[in-house]
Amino acid sequence: MHPQTVPSTEPPPEARRARVAVSTLFFVNGFTYTNAVPWLPVIKDSLGLTNAELGLAIAAMPFGAILTGMLAGPLIHWFGSGRTAVGTSLISLGALPFIALAQNWWMLAAALFVMGSADAWTDSAQNSHGLRVQRRYRRSIINTFHAVWSLAAVSGGLLGAVMAGSGVPILWHLAGVTAVLVVVNVAISRMLLPGPENSERADGVNGHDGSRARVPARSVLLLVMLGVLLMAAGGIEDSAASWGAVYMSTELGAPLFLAAMPFVACQAMMTVGRLVGDRVTDRFGAVAVGHASGLLSAGGLAFALLLPHPVTTVIGFGVMGLGVSTLFPLALAAAGNIPGVRTGDGVTVVGWLGRAGFLAFPPLVGYLADTLTLGSALWAIAAAGVAAFLLASALRPRS
Repeated sequence: MHPQTVPSTEPPPEARRARVAVSTLFFVNGFTYTNAVPWLPVIKDSLGLTNAELGLAIAAMPFGAILTGMLAGPLIHWFGSGRTAVGTSLISLGALPFIALAQNWWMLAAALFVMGSADAWTDSAQNSHGLRVQRRYRRSIINTFHAVWSLAAVSGGLLGAVMAGSGVPILWHLAGVTAVLVVVNVAISRMLLPGPENSERADGVNGHDGSRARVPARSVLLLVMLGVLLMAAGGIEDSAASWGAVYMSTELGAPLFLAAMPFVACQAMMTVGRLVGDRVTDRFGAVAVGHASGLLSAGGLAFALLLPHPVTTVIGFGVMGLGVSTLFPLALAAAGNIPGVRTGDGVTVVGWLGRAGFLAFPPLVGYLADTLTLGSALWAIAAAGVAAFLLASALRPRS
């Protein structure tokens, strides 16, 4: 079953403008914090932090997202997804220079906590507004938004690395990035779609009149299934960053440069998958793509673990990245279209559970690795791919 019917006419001009605006919001979101990542060793030394203290400060970011992320639904309902996305993105940008201004651990952790909270709100709001634009296009475009985010994250990290390596003061760099992105955010804010959040939905939910129909039990079940699907996707996506290099160096004896390649391969193939994901979804339907994504995720990592060699490991993590690439966009799109559930609420709840997967899987794999071996522990990630395959039926479009 195809999720949308490709129209014979071009989308209206306001939808095309809004698509550019949402793509820009995704770029700003992916570009913001990644500019600071290459500076973390410098920050650690300048503040005299231990590894544990730096790790705890960085953990304030996902902690803020988990603790306050569910506020995104009410914010979207009160102010609309477009205004919420722009406003909360400005909060993230406002926190960025304070990473450079931090004089101690508490100031650094506080800046990252605010950034994590605002990032969670922006993520839900920009995806919700992206779904409004997608409904006007009458075909899948959600994957390309996430592809833009991936490209922005890589670009931000590269710019940060260049600035840190060239001796530019960290405050000049982060304040300059903030100033430019604030101007960009304000400039595109008028290009977003006007009107209430239910404008493009036939079931009329998500209005601003204060009414709220009782959510059907079937819709609640779909919400739970999609949430578990995204938890699995979060664990899969995180595994390359958290364990790829460790597995290559400790289990396979790879040198440091080669040890970084599973993460690079995973991110590169994720970007490729998101660039082609919309066309594949329109051709084969969200459920078929979800099934294939789960199989590729599980199969790619199983290939790496069954044939333990640096080359096969890099290939396996790349296949895994291709598989997981469409799970987040498609699950958020399905959550935003559940009958009887407001778009912002569905995206917020499922996205929150996805972030929980990013937090839950690293300690789980670490515990299993200490008990068994890292190679054995990573089968938990392959199992998450199987779970994604089994839950892909929840991606079927509902009306």
